[in-house]
Amino acid sequence: MRRAEIVRETKETKVRLSVDLDGTGKVAVSTGIGFLDHMLDLLGRHARFDLEVEAQGDLHIDFHHTAEDVGIVLGQAVRRALGEMRGVTRYADVHLPMDETLTRVALDISGRPFLVFRTSFATQKIGEFDTELVREFFQAFASNAGVTLHVETLYGENSHHIAESCFKGLARALRAAVAIDPAAAGEIPSTKGALGV
Repeated sequence: MRRAEIVRETKETKVRLSVDLDGTGKVAVSTGIGFLDHMLDLLGRHARFDLEVEAQGDLHIDFHHTAEDVGIVLGQAVRRALGEMRGVTRYADVHLPMDETLTRVALDISGRPFLVFRTSFATQKIGEFDTELVREFFQAFASNAGVTLHVETLYGENSHHIAESCFKGLARALRAAVAIDPAAAGEIPSTKGALGV
C-alpha cells in the first residue's frame, strides 16, 4: 500500500495531506488559495494519485507560507509512500503542451533533492497568486520528496498556461516515475542497491 498521511503544524500554517500513489485521481483540496487548489487538483488527477489536502495559513500576510508548506508536506508524503522504492520506474520525462506554451519536465526519484527551474512568467500575478510561488512550491516539493527535478518552459506567453503546464508536467512525470516496472518488480533501480542514502 503506497500511501502516506502527513500533518505539519507551525505558527504560520497547519497542513494535513494524504496521498495514495496507486489511486484513481480522486482529489479533495482546500488551501484557501483558489489558484493553488486548481493546480493541486490537476496535479492529483493527472498523476492519478488520490490526494487530500487541508491547509490553513496566514493568508492575511500573503500566500507564501501556505504554498511552500503544502509543497513541503506533499514532498514528504510522496517520499514516505514510496518506501524503499522497490520496482519503481524511477526516471521519467514529458513535454507538456498547454495551448501556446510548451514545458519540459524531467524527474529522477534519486533520493538526491535538486531543482532546476527555468521558467519565467509574463506577469507577476495570476489573479491574486504571485507567480514566483510556483518555483517555491516546486523547490519545497523536490527537496522533501528527495527527487531530482528539472522544469523548463521552452516557450509560452500566458502566465496561467505556463504555471499549468509546469504542474501538469510534474504530474505526468510523477505518474510515470512512480509506476512499478513489471520487469523489475521488487528490485531497487540503482547500482548502489539503495535509493535515498
